[in-house]
Amino acid sequence: MASRTLYSQRDPALKKRDDFEDILEERRNSSDLKYALKCYMPVLYKGVTPCKPSMIKTMVLQSEQLRYVVTELSKETGEATEVIQGEALAILEEMAHKLHLGTVRFFAYMLNKAFKVLYQRIRVNEDGIQRLQQAIQEHPLVLLPSHRSYMDFLIVSYLLYTNDLALPVIAAGMDFLGMKFVGEMLRMSGAFFIRRSFGGDRLYWAVFSEYVKTILRNGYAPIEFFLEGTRSRTCKSLTPKVGLLSIAMEPFFKGEVFDVSMVPISISYERVLEEALYARELLGVPKPKESTSGLLKARRILSEDYGNIHVYFGQPVSLRSLAQGRINRSQYNLMPRHISRRPGEDVQVFVNDVAYKMVRLQEESMVLRPWVLVATILLQNPHGVEAVWLAEQTAWLRGLAQAFGAFLDWPDHISASRAVASGLALHPNLVCTERGRVRLATEPKGPGARAPEEDLFNHAVTVLSCASYRNQVLHVFLRPALLAMAMDVAPTSRKDDVYSCFGYLRDVFSNEFILCPGAEVQDFDEACFLLTKCSAIQILKQDIVATERGRPTLSFLSAMFQPFLLGYQVVCRYLCEEVAESLPEKSYVAGVRSYAVKRILSGELACLEVLSSDLQKNVLAALLRMGALRKSKAGELVTLRVNKSAINTIENTLGGRVSTQKPVLARL
Repeated sequence: MASRTLYSQRDPALKKRDDFEDILEERRNSSDLKYALKCYMPVLYKGVTPCKPSMIKTMVLQSEQLRYVVTELSKETGEATEVIQGEALAILEEMAHKLHLGTVRFFAYMLNKAFKVLYQRIRVNEDGIQRLQQAIQEHPLVLLPSHRSYMDFLIVSYLLYTNDLALPVIAAGMDFLGMKFVGEMLRMSGAFFIRRSFGGDRLYWAVFSEYVKTILRNGYAPIEFFLEGTRSRTCKSLTPKVGLLSIAMEPFFKGEVFDVSMVPISISYERVLEEALYARELLGVPKPKESTSGLLKARRILSEDYGNIHVYFGQPVSLRSLAQGRINRSQYNLMPRHISRRPGEDVQVFVNDVAYKMVRLQEESMVLRPWVLVATILLQNPHGVEAVWLAEQTAWLRGLAQAFGAFLDWPDHISASRAVASGLALHPNLVCTERGRVRLATEPKGPGARAPEEDLFNHAVTVLSCASYRNQVLHVFLRPALLAMAMDVAPTSRKDDVYSCFGYLRDVFSNEFILCPGAEVQDFDEACFLLTKCSAIQILKQDIVATERGRPTLSFLSAMFQPFLLGYQVVCRYLCEEVAESLPEKSYVAGVRSYAVKRILSGELACLEVLSSDLQKNVLAALLRMGALRKSKAGELVTLRVNKSAINTIENTLGGRVSTQKPVLARL
């Protein structure tokens, strides 16, 4: 059971945490205009002379790599090189940033005003800022923030401007260009725009990759992009997309730079601006198109309190150190640098491992407020609990989370009841308190009867919104919970049987959570260590057994992940009961949702989280990966072919038919 992961085993509770400082405190006592117009002279990489965006475009167009691709395409298509070069220029004009200090100062002024209204505090680790200042001067820099909100890239640039650090060039989607004026202002603040997909368009890929590499290898600015590719509507980490990361590593692989520093950035929100919007998207409501008018209508959010933000700048990670012993860079000397080549399997595996490592580092430095613990408990008790008991349970869960290494922002002098009350006050749209009982909020019924489906939809919005906060803490409990569930489904208590079931569950859920490829043994050892540490299990010579004291903890952990288990079972049942042999892929999500709604309305199923399109798509990816589904394509129609025998095997291994009972939270 060897592991090739980039991680080493550690007690997560022993990790040293940096101190945080509220940057809004000084801003509240000073002039917004003075802040925006302050002297801004950031230190740059090796003292390089700042380069105008127009010069970067010229360097890209004159690069050997792009000229080679243009020549090759000219030979293949018969078009003149001047025509193809013109197409490359048009792509670059659409894509490139136009950093303009005046626009940056305007954003600084506006964001300063908005942040002081929206947030109580924006807290940043000062040690991280100092490490970043040093790293910017030493090597080309890649900033990798987590992505939970549109605010993410604004906050990072705001913090860098505040601390006189070089502003990044930020990869952004083309959606923003549809916003009149705003899109161009973002471009003049450092954003460059790329298409969501460009398939086999070699010219676009050549322009895009050369643009990124030109900025990176010359150190003109840090490059910033989101490893997850898109915002997480569920507020748990998404499987990383490695395309841009692979491009950012290439200058190092080819020996064009000595090293590249990668900085994971964890941005934690006590209340997410888009929480209700995300829930509706997960329930099938189309995402609103980005527009300037929509932005202006959103001004009403300025009347609400969104609590605290924590931004943690992690330790810069050296690509050179990670590649030591893993990548033989001499292979890149076998052909000219300007000729692109598909990375070998060893490089692809390495890039993927690094991507997972960086997302794990983001997760480990997420700062959690007490509200995420409250949300976790309320979701297991949707009909309500006594406020006193809720405080007791939250205090218990705090201790368990801290023992497992959670990064909790909960000062010792704050009582559990006070911490719970603060969280409830910040989320009045999700919870309500009546006669000393706390429960999830339900939309009051107006005059006239409403369809059951409409009531169900409104309730599901609340549940999925609340689940987005519980999801922020799942990475802390994931591995112990997988072990707890494995102990439930394993045929015996023998360690080998439990490990086998742990590995199977880990494989099933590897599209759902960040589980590093090749780290099965480490994850199992970590789960055993943590559950032994809290006296929930005993590891005997050949067996793993639950202690009497630990049974409530194991039940709690299993119940926390029960919605995901049920979701996978519901999809399996749908495919076996409602689908003959195949179905169009585009009908899959709607079909699963309709099937689940019927079961919920009939009382057979109580878990509303199975309605989440994110969960349904993750199940689809898992079933395709495990061979239970197969795709076939005829023209534009993509069909899913169902292997019902394999589907039944997966469902039975996960625990059989879907339970009709609501998970019960043990009173600990």
